[in-house]
Amino acid sequence: MQPLPVPCPAHLIPVATGTDAFHDAYRNAMADGAVFVAIECEGNRWTVKADTLTVGSGHAVPDPVNAEVGAAITRLVERHEVDWGAYTGPIYFMMHGVQREERARELAAALHAALYGDLEPLTRAVPPTV
Repeated sequence: MQPLPVPCPAHLIPVATGTDAFHDAYRNAMADGAVFVAIECEGNRWTVKADTLTVGSGHAVPDPVNAEVGAAITRLVERHEVDWGAYTGPIYFMMHGVQREERARELAAALHAALYGDLEPLTRAVPPTV
């Protein structure tokens, strides 16, 4: 499997449904020294997962970026796009209850870009409340 590009287009976000698929995607991210990101199907809903531990100690997400990611996930919870109880980082991120695969892919790609310091896709995907 090729490493995910940064930024990663939504259509390339791996589906890691099931233990084997999850472990494969996680191990690949670790072997590539990359941020882990994937979506999983849970019944008729989707989950977005990301983890920065797979990058290693040389990668740090700045506090202001983590704050923006956390705020975006909180907005998604408040808008009932993801279930309450989402993990907002700073190392592990998870959002359950996304209704459509396309939206899960969009959120995963935006989160992946943000964890590499590019907040623009996340701002487009989850605009701030005005």
